[in-house]
Amino acid sequence: MGVLSNLEPNSVFKFFEEICSIPHGSGNVDKISDYLVKFAKDRSLEYYQDELKNVIIMKEAAKGYEQEKPVIIQGHMDMVAVKTPDSGIDLEKDGLSLGIDGDYIYAEHTSLGGDDGIAVAYALALLDSDSLQHPRLEAILTVDEEVGLDGAKGIDLSMLKGKQLINIDSEEEGFLLTSCAGGCSLKCGIPAVREKREGVLYEISMTGLLGGHSGIEIHQERGNANCLMGRLLYQAAKAVPVSLVSLEGGEKDNAIPKAAKAAVLISESDAADFEAAVQKFEGAMQHELAVKDPGAKVKLEKKGAAVDNCLTKEAFDRITTYLIAFPNGVQAMSASIKGLVETSVNLGVMKLEENEFKTAGAVRSSVQTSKDYLIDRITGLCAMAGGSYSQEGDYPAWEYKLESPLRDKMLSVYKDMYGKDMIPQAIHAGLECGLLSGKIEGLDCVSIGPDMFHVHTTDEKLSISSTKRVWEYLVEVLKRK
Repeated sequence: MGVLSNLEPNSVFKFFEEICSIPHGSGNVDKISDYLVKFAKDRSLEYYQDELKNVIIMKEAAKGYEQEKPVIIQGHMDMVAVKTPDSGIDLEKDGLSLGIDGDYIYAEHTSLGGDDGIAVAYALALLDSDSLQHPRLEAILTVDEEVGLDGAKGIDLSMLKGKQLINIDSEEEGFLLTSCAGGCSLKCGIPAVREKREGVLYEISMTGLLGGHSGIEIHQERGNANCLMGRLLYQAAKAVPVSLVSLEGGEKDNAIPKAAKAAVLISESDAADFEAAVQKFEGAMQHELAVKDPGAKVKLEKKGAAVDNCLTKEAFDRITTYLIAFPNGVQAMSASIKGLVETSVNLGVMKLEENEFKTAGAVRSSVQTSKDYLIDRITGLCAMAGGSYSQEGDYPAWEYKLESPLRDKMLSVYKDMYGKDMIPQAIHAGLECGLLSGKIEGLDCVSIGPDMFHVHTTDEKLSISSTKRVWEYLVEVLKRK
């Protein structure tokens, strides 16, 4: 028996557990895609699998619903696959180890992939059932959403009949998403010139930060481990000469980095002053983040005398100046929607290689010109540091539709079921709705989902009770003529 076998709705959690047993991190979707194809074949359902490994599965309308307009159910099959340093799981080959804690499902030492495995589970449960009442269903299950919506960009939807789409990639029950930001991944590489130096080796670790989703949680202004490490090195170098041996932090450009580490050589005579500078910075950081990120701390380990290839002073100055000048976080709030972040950037990954310092950041904005301006600022900064840059995974914003019969129906059903209003909402995260709207003329779409927390991190969890309620709501929406 599976860990989730006693949970209701049984079919949803059954499929979710099967999905979790298959490695499906972004860029590693062959097995999950083939699993979906087998699902369709086993039930004699019409399906399409393209070269990217996107899968579309169709099911004809239930009896009495033949004249109803088709509905598209949409989600993505890939997850942000991250793990704790002590995890023995190979996320390229192994499934997840699931657990239950009260009302929540989690994965031991890894991210859970509720974003967006639960959408796939909902879709499969709908397609599998012979008792539900529904119009023609068309399930679009895309790949590599988390790395730039690549699947949605390349998918062919010409075979679809539906003009109504329910995206299931939201993470808060009771909210109906109606628009989202556009974005891209911005990468920068700065030359790293090294020379042999000697001194006392120190290892520095930035830990205890909460991290989170760079779209949904960017407004909370949590600490960014990469930027904080850059500040620490810059400040320490004002006190004593610092020779940088190694530097890295973060795992994904769209996840707020919660850890970073560096190794430096310090002259023995400067060791006490260096330690004092690090301690001073830690105190300032903890004061700044006392409410926003109270667990932030710096671990400093003295390793002893060493000789190593370190950055030249010029290279060190260029790289640390780039890090402290990087415009990380919220850049502008929406003037039209209260509380909505309009424009932001997250410095998600940094890595000092032998001859190059590389960074990757996620840029987001609901205003195209603001996005372009932010990109110009970052690429200009990179150029000033002597680096080169590239832009990947650009995707458009999903703009609010003034007239939406689907939105009206979703709001009405929710009010009937729960006696309270569902809240229409815009979101500062990237969804596939914008791209898909460009492929289907006149597409009417919304986005829903159950409660999830700490997505894209090893603390990710999915609410069991919320999953059940959203399923019941989705079933009723499809049933309602």
